[in-house]
Amino acid sequence: MSKTVSGTPTTSGKVELPNHPWAVPTEEIIQQLDVSPQGLTEPEVEQRRQQFGENRLQATKGQSALQILIAQFKSLIIGILAIAAILSFAFGEWVEGIAVLIAIAVNTVIGFFTELRAVRSMEALQQLSSTTAKVRRQGHVQEVAAEELVPGDIVLLESGDVIAADLRLMEAAGIQVNESSLTGESVPVGKSITPLEADCSLADRENMLYKGTALTRGSGEGVVVATGMDTELGHISALAEAAGQDEQTPLEERLDQLGRRLVWATIAIVIAIAIVGVLGGRDIYEMVETAIALAVGAVPEGLPIVATVALARGMWRMAKRNALINQLSAVETLGATSIICTDKTGTLTENRMTVTHLILESGEVRISGEDLDNKGDFSLNDQRVKPLEIEDLRAALEVAVLCNNAALQPKASNESRVVGDPMEVALLIAGAKAQLQRNALLEQMPEVREEAFDPDLKMMATIHKTEQGHRYAVKGAPESVLKACTRIRTTADDIALTDSARQHWQDQVNKLAREGLRTLALAEKTVPDDNTAPYEDLVFLGMVGLLDPPRDDVRAAIAECKDAGIRVVMVTGDQPVTAKNIGLAVGLTDDTNADIVQGRDLKDPDDLTPEERQRIVQATILARVSPEQKLNLVTLHQRNHAVVAMTGDGVNDAPALRKADIGVAMGQRGTQVAKEAADMVLQDDSFASIVAAVEQGRAIFNNIRKFTLYLLSGNMGEIIAVGGASLLGAPLPLLPLQILYINVVNDAFPALALGLGEGHPSLMKEPPRDSREQILTRRHWLAVLGYGIVIAAVIVGAFVLTIARLGGNQEQAVTASFMTLGFTRLWHVFNMRDRGSGLIHNEITHNPFVWGALLLCTGLLLVAVYVPFLAAPLRTVDPGTQGWLMIIGLSLVPLVVGQLVKLVHNPKR
Repeated sequence: MSKTVSGTPTTSGKVELPNHPWAVPTEEIIQQLDVSPQGLTEPEVEQRRQQFGENRLQATKGQSALQILIAQFKSLIIGILAIAAILSFAFGEWVEGIAVLIAIAVNTVIGFFTELRAVRSMEALQQLSSTTAKVRRQGHVQEVAAEELVPGDIVLLESGDVIAADLRLMEAAGIQVNESSLTGESVPVGKSITPLEADCSLADRENMLYKGTALTRGSGEGVVVATGMDTELGHISALAEAAGQDEQTPLEERLDQLGRRLVWATIAIVIAIAIVGVLGGRDIYEMVETAIALAVGAVPEGLPIVATVALARGMWRMAKRNALINQLSAVETLGATSIICTDKTGTLTENRMTVTHLILESGEVRISGEDLDNKGDFSLNDQRVKPLEIEDLRAALEVAVLCNNAALQPKASNESRVVGDPMEVALLIAGAKAQLQRNALLEQMPEVREEAFDPDLKMMATIHKTEQGHRYAVKGAPESVLKACTRIRTTADDIALTDSARQHWQDQVNKLAREGLRTLALAEKTVPDDNTAPYEDLVFLGMVGLLDPPRDDVRAAIAECKDAGIRVVMVTGDQPVTAKNIGLAVGLTDDTNADIVQGRDLKDPDDLTPEERQRIVQATILARVSPEQKLNLVTLHQRNHAVVAMTGDGVNDAPALRKADIGVAMGQRGTQVAKEAADMVLQDDSFASIVAAVEQGRAIFNNIRKFTLYLLSGNMGEIIAVGGASLLGAPLPLLPLQILYINVVNDAFPALALGLGEGHPSLMKEPPRDSREQILTRRHWLAVLGYGIVIAAVIVGAFVLTIARLGGNQEQAVTASFMTLGFTRLWHVFNMRDRGSGLIHNEITHNPFVWGALLLCTGLLLVAVYVPFLAAPLRTVDPGTQGWLMIIGLSLVPLVVGQLVKLVHNPKR
């Protein structure tokens, strides 16, 4: 904490942070920070932001441009090229030595700017997702970015919040906090507002909440006493350093490993070729230079760069589709996803809830008006009524408004009109339709304390001071509330709640559920004091039915998943009947008698029989599932060799999100704890965004496979052509500098273009790949060899035909081979189209980057022949008209062969 001696405002208007805030009563803290119960005003917020700065930790520096530049020189390829330059100078070949240095510079420049842009784009993506806090300013509740908090802000807290600054608690209702990031204590600790000793240790400060910790249960209010680097977390530099560590995905590791293996295998081969050549009487310098050129030619040095670009581009595409990636490794895992376990509310449905039904003992109330419209009519048993004139209806609406943490902003406010959970907002709107405003009710019945929602009990309560005593307002799951009630409200009096009456109300729950409505029960009691058990001896008031319609795009997204071989499983805490109706509505199932597995059946996987495991694994809809049971479900599917994506929004969902192969948090309604535990955050909470992200994951992996195959097959052709000629003692069809020119300059752009492709629609018509599948399978390695042989054949063919048929000399023949290789590799990019795609219309021909790369590289090849300062070191000459016709004709041969093979083995579907 700040080492000041006073917390009172200074004569200059500045505020000093209080020392030992845990040892000071809340009233004194409020006075020292010069803040009213209504919160800070905007001018006060601005003044304190200027004084204390933004609520940020020391920014972790990303890779600097210099670091990225230096990293370009650390590759083994650059080392090999440097050796080639040194040998050239040693043998007096100054032109070739300078040319190799130019090749190093070109390779470095391309790699630097490409990687710099990719790294900066990924860093920018991290800024799209930020923590928020709910504060009271000028008497209004509003949501602000965590960075905007200032000392003196009054923060409203609820379960699932990640604490955004150091707070002194002012109110605490059943608060428990996970402080493991600070104290190492993994068990959540309880909190209170009682002042403590000044020398109290960090772990024992029960009235403080610290930045970076997580509220696992309860609710309350706290005042900000430190922000940014003045917080306890700001003093722990190790955490900031850990946050800055580079991440390398398994895919990038496999590419690096592939590159290293190719380097060493190629070095062994070319050394053997060089030795054989020297023993056969070839010039020593020529063979050493050829060996080095072959080593460079065999290794796809662009792999790491293009992989980084492909990942960055894919992340941006996902972000545009409202899916933010927290973990880079999730990008590749998405493409292998075989099961999506999705929540119902807000993911399959709109999460725009409206109270449409209120079932009371006196009858059924229907309420008109949808969404945030606070105008509507009430009809009791089909008769229009004034809700405040009917006692049991008024009582139910009052409980719905009182037992609530949402807020409605005035219409003139510039802030968001609603703040809070959509269900609680819907209850406030229902109250507003009856002219019941929460602030007005709280003036009549001030809130004494709150019993925060308990996920185990599935209930929440608020306690209010009234003239008659203390009114307990309770809402929760119908079965839980009914179990806590002993009486029921009627128009005349409260009567006993019998077993038959309980069954009647359970039938009402099922009736509303069959209509596709979410259900919520309301209850209350009035007792002399506020220390009685909140969930005992309650009076049942009635049942609320809330409409949450399915999203328009969900049915098509689920159908797309089925085509892609991905199973979609609904996992909800709602009623089985409601879950089934939504499942039928969105096309999850068409079986009206579908087996609905309930949460009570999701026991520890080790305790299940084989039959029980099979039933759960095959289930499409699971209802009444708790967050803990989600963890069991993920484990079961993973043991069944599935790659599981799991959605979640609550603090208790965090273990399941971490356990899943892809944890997906909700960006709009999700808690900060869930977002930090997840691999991906959906900004729009939409199921369709998950499907779009899976499609991008498949496209990214496919693109990386394509450019790897493209680079290796072209390099294989060079190895076969030059290596074969060397072993046979024949003239070399390609010179070392020509190989360098093709590999370092000409190949980079088509490979990059392949990495930027959007993918073919057929990607979502194929089953998920095995997550353990290598980048290149046996089939792809056979393709590398096959393409390599054909490319080598046309290189050698161009050399032989130039001398035998066109009467050219060796210099013209080498130029013809060089140009044939260059254009062959350009047309070869079209052989990278997906199996089953069209010959003319496919993801390659529709990729504008490919056409740009072809145009640029065609110019680079012509420059190599007709610009003297390049033609001289490359030893090229004008092939003539006949030579060019032969070059173009031969360069098309691998393309024709590749397309014929695809048509024979993989005709268009």
